Amino acid sequence: MTQYLDFEKPLSEIEGKAEELRAMARSDAKMDVEKEAAALDKKAKDILAGLYKGLTPWQKAQVARHASRPHCKDYIEALFTEFTPLAGDRNFADDHAVMGGLGRLGDRAVMVIGHEKGHDTRTRIERNFGMARPEGYRKAIRLMEMADRFGLPVVTLIDTPGAYPGKGAEERGQSEAIARSTQACLRLGVPLVSVVIGEGGSGGAVAFATANRVAMLEHSIYSVISPEGCASILWKDAEKMREAAEALRLTAQDLHKLGVIDRIVREPLGGAHRDGKAAIAAVGKALEQMLGELSGQDRDALRDARRQKFLKMGSQGLAA
Repeated sequence: MTQYLDFEKPLSEIEGKAEELRAMARSDAKMDVEKEAAALDKKAKDILAGLYKGLTPWQKAQVARHASRPHCKDYIEALFTEFTPLAGDRNFADDHAVMGGLGRLGDRAVMVIGHEKGHDTRTRIERNFGMARPEGYRKAIRLMEMADRFGLPVVTLIDTPGAYPGKGAEERGQSEAIARSTQACLRLGVPLVSVVIGEGGSGGAVAFATANRVAMLEHSIYSVISPEGCASILWKDAEKMREAAEALRLTAQDLHKLGVIDRIVREPLGGAHRDGKAAIAAVGKALEQMLGELSGQDRDALRDARRQKFLKMGSQGLAA
């Protein structure tokens, strides 16, 4: 069943009426409601197009967090053949908020790493809602170093509210693990490409996304802090999250203009949660294009380009 966001209420009423008509027809074979239902479907599609044509930054944040969006596990299962998961940081534990392993994207062997939020209550708790602990970042470092050793490109899929801020994580060196993971990205002598598929939250996202190419899905977000967190700090009121979302410039469109990301991956009408297969296929195509752009570059060129890319951030689009 479709889960509607707050701003989709007009759409939910129209689609609900269409479904009611079809339910009546299923219970009475003599009823012919297809013409009326089709008219409602067209009206719903027009409303959907209108709603998603002018989403505010806060509405985009809601779409990026939609529980039915495809998650890292879905992308891995659909895009990467011969996937072999690799677990553990060889020091403390295996963090289930971070997935990683070897696989093939088309005919190219790669190392894929990503945040996994989970799909239901049990898996969300198991995955810690995509919030990685230090051992998750240390696992990622281990896999990146392995990829570098064997000359394999690295693909990262970003979808996290941020790194886990719990007491145990801090005791085990959360900030150091994030910094080391970011450093590992910068040191790689192989292509590194990243896609923000939902939320790109704070250093927890940057630790995987310090890449040669960074893409974002059309309705994903990428920011140093959540709108609610920003509002709590600036205005002492989390309810001002709409104003915070505007100020943070966290949308794919703003970040592309600012030069923080390299490309925007179009989502199906109504967001990735309405057509997961199409969204996954679009991300797969973008990954292959980005890896193709980097193919054949030597190790020093890849490292230097990546470093220069991040040194230049903030130098364009600020007056827009």
